Amino acid sequence: MDLVRRRRPVGRDVAAVWVWRLVREPFTAQTWRRTAYAVAALPVGAVCVPLAAAGLPTGRWQRGLARRLLGAEIPGGPRTGLVHALVALPLNLISALVTLYGWSIVPMNLGWPLRAGGDPAGAWGGPTFAGAWAFHAIVGGLGFLLLMPCVVRALTGLQLRWARTALA
Repeated sequence: MDLVRRRRPVGRDVAAVWVWRLVREPFTAQTWRRTAYAVAALPVGAVCVPLAAAGLPTGRWQRGLARRLLGAEIPGGPRTGLVHALVALPLNLISALVTLYGWSIVPMNLGWPLRAGGDPAGAWGGPTFAGAWAFHAIVGGLGFLLLMPCVVRALTGLQLRWARTALA
């Protein structure tokens, strides 16, 4: 029995902890391992389809990728992993595209003045240069910087759920 009572932080402290976690999340190693998994699962899965069709045990590769990058242990024997590779291929494609596009929006909007055709008169936040840059940097740059870890966590959660279903 726990003899020490742990107090929950009161109102403002809970909000401060939540905000701190939100701001810190894009810079954690776990976020970047999830991002690497979301991107690497597509080529690994594409290579596994013909190899698994030939009868090679590619399920071990797919379980190893999840173990190394997501820290998830998926039990299973030396199964081919053909069903997993075939069904996961569209999910891996969507995950890779959304992840790559979402993370590319961050530097693209932070460096808005460096983009070609950056006329502030017709841009959001314009007509001044400073307003257009501030709008793109805050909404597109910082907004997506804070949003992408949540998106990547959701996508890799779906990928991991399917891997546990098909490979176990």
